[in-house]
Amino acid sequence: MVQGFKGSAVASGLKKKGGVDLGLIFSEADGVAAGVFTTGKVKAAPVLLCMDHLQDHRAKAILVNSGNANACTGSRGLADARRCSELVATELKISRKDVLVASTGVIGALLDMDAVAGSIPALVKSLSVQSIPRVVDAMMTTDSFPKKSVFEGNAGGKPFRVLGIAKGAGMIMPQMATMLCFVLTDLRIGAGDLRKSLLSAVETTFNRITVDGDTSTNDTVLVLANGMAGNKELSSSELDLFQGALKSVMGDLSAMIVRDGEGATKLVRIVVRSAATAADAERAARTVANSSLVKTAFYGADANWGRVMAALGRAGIRMEEEKISILIDDVAIVRNGLGVGTEAEGLAQEKMKGREFTLVIELGQGNYEDFILTCDLTHEYVSINANYRT
Repeated sequence: MVQGFKGSAVASGLKKKGGVDLGLIFSEADGVAAGVFTTGKVKAAPVLLCMDHLQDHRAKAILVNSGNANACTGSRGLADARRCSELVATELKISRKDVLVASTGVIGALLDMDAVAGSIPALVKSLSVQSIPRVVDAMMTTDSFPKKSVFEGNAGGKPFRVLGIAKGAGMIMPQMATMLCFVLTDLRIGAGDLRKSLLSAVETTFNRITVDGDTSTNDTVLVLANGMAGNKELSSSELDLFQGALKSVMGDLSAMIVRDGEGATKLVRIVVRSAATAADAERAARTVANSSLVKTAFYGADANWGRVMAALGRAGIRMEEEKISILIDDVAIVRNGLGVGTEAEGLAQEKMKGREFTLVIELGQGNYEDFILTCDLTHEYVSINANYRT
């Protein structure tokens, strides 16, 4: 595990179906912290609290709960989030400003503060290095498996680790979904460098995934660095190494979230090439990735390229139909805006029967490229979300 960090998890009763639902991460040493949050205008109380507490770029603890999002709960919800931080701070004997809070679950219901308050002492008492993986269990809602990634490196002769844990399966189209991610490192790094590294990593990982096109009220990515690796100030090459480590860990986690999309059976990488602008490349990939018709075709292993063309046509990008090519992995199904034929579609459909494949779109307009990770849309997705509150 990462030096100086401990974790714990308990069943407080917040989840209707029972199970661990309250987790805590604690750094024994002071350090720096950074966060990125939902860009939606409806922000949950824990998000507002974290944005406030991170103004000094410091944190020592993260309290996370599942079973209740504490979103759309007004001033009472914000007061409850603050009380959560105060309860943890009192038990740990630290400043409440050093405690961050994250929540996931049903929107619009008040947090059961009696359940939370009654569980905090046991949560703090059971902190241990070995229990950090249990925090992942406390975060899960519709997830089917825990998500964790680790990177090991060396800075100035000192070994360091970067550990990332995450939850997310539905309401996933982060624009920093519900998506929570906590990254812990024992590296010594400046607050400014940590924030820049986080913003860069988020842009090419969590901001390049979509399960259902919905952005949550609670999207949160937090990074804590406690410096216990004992390294000196990072050189430019060592900072590059850390940035690569962060992108690697967050890239792993973002792919796991899409792979675990509610009801999903396939992971699809949508790549747009030769776009006129960077914005066009991103917009084209995202429009196709969020198309329900395209996603159901993925589920049925149907090389229905007409749906892709239709999605591109409403993407608001510079394009000429007669210049577009579409491929499934290495099989071309559209050239110069026209279908290649049924034989090619048959080969493409065999590719689409696999658990993972790539949809490549060549626009023939310029030199810009981008990608989005998405999944298929299945009957199970509808069942999960139709029955979410029952």
